[in-house]
Amino acid sequence: MKDWSFVYVADMQPGSPKSFRFNPALVENWQTARKQIMEMKPEFMLVGGDVTRDGSIHRYELDEMKQDFDAMGVPYHVIPGNMDTGNKHSHRQGPYSERDDVSLNITSFQVKTFEQYFGPSQWSFDHENVRVSGFCDMLLGSGLPEEAELWEWLEAQAERPPAEHQIWLMHYAMFINDLNEPEFDITDPEGYFEWYFAIEQKCRGRLLDIFKAANTERVITGHIHCRKDFFVDGIHFDLAPGTCFGQWEDKWPDGDITLGFFRYDVSDAGMTKTFVPLEKVSERKDAYGPGGHPKPEARDYSIAWDQGESLD
Repeated sequence: MKDWSFVYVADMQPGSPKSFRFNPALVENWQTARKQIMEMKPEFMLVGGDVTRDGSIHRYELDEMKQDFDAMGVPYHVIPGNMDTGNKHSHRQGPYSERDDVSLNITSFQVKTFEQYFGPSQWSFDHENVRVSGFCDMLLGSGLPEEAELWEWLEAQAERPPAEHQIWLMHYAMFINDLNEPEFDITDPEGYFEWYFAIEQKCRGRLLDIFKAANTERVITGHIHCRKDFFVDGIHFDLAPGTCFGQWEDKWPDGDITLGFFRYDVSDAGMTKTFVPLEKVSERKDAYGPGGHPKPEARDYSIAWDQGESLD
């Protein structure tokens, strides 16, 4: 078999000057990563979600990124992130008044809108001796009709003849510190971000059984924007960097918020991962609008740089 490579990139969040918030530095960082990826000429590009800043409410951001990916000349496969389709589900409000956690829940409409641009939100393909399977993990625990369909699909993947290298793409992390860690409380200020960054404990065991049955080698996740490696139960859990900005740098002693993406090289000897930092990180400071997940009343479109007609 010839040696070959693919790349994984996530959390670009370029946003749009038509929006109530925009940071051109994030656009420039993504364009730097995009250029580096194109120069590498990988066999394909895996995109781990958060391809937009506010795609869950701005259809035009999804459309713009679809066009951007199409123009790269690199085959690509995308899963959604919470900024694209809404957050994982919660029945309760968290401790921070500037966001309404319940209203941020993923919806069927948002999933369908994402799929109009990027195709099914759960997919699997084989390339040489590698199988890559990706899915919208924000659906897990949601109770939406799409969740039952997703579990059925996941179980079916576990029953397939195994590939030599099985990789899974999720947006949220499987866990924060320990595969067996308990459920985090969204109402607890000390545990809110642990809740926000990982899937629900009630879903984790079932998902792990599927991964083991599928002879999984790696699970690659985004969302946290901090690079960190775990190796548990024979599986590599690759917490990936973002290209937009880093966060949670003080969570782990060996966590790294350097912006960039992963390159995976495949040969007869196996698969190796390399972190590729951005060649240049934008220093622009002329951003406007709030961060985080602002409530609708905090979204002031009168400050948008581009007052032209949007696609929404």
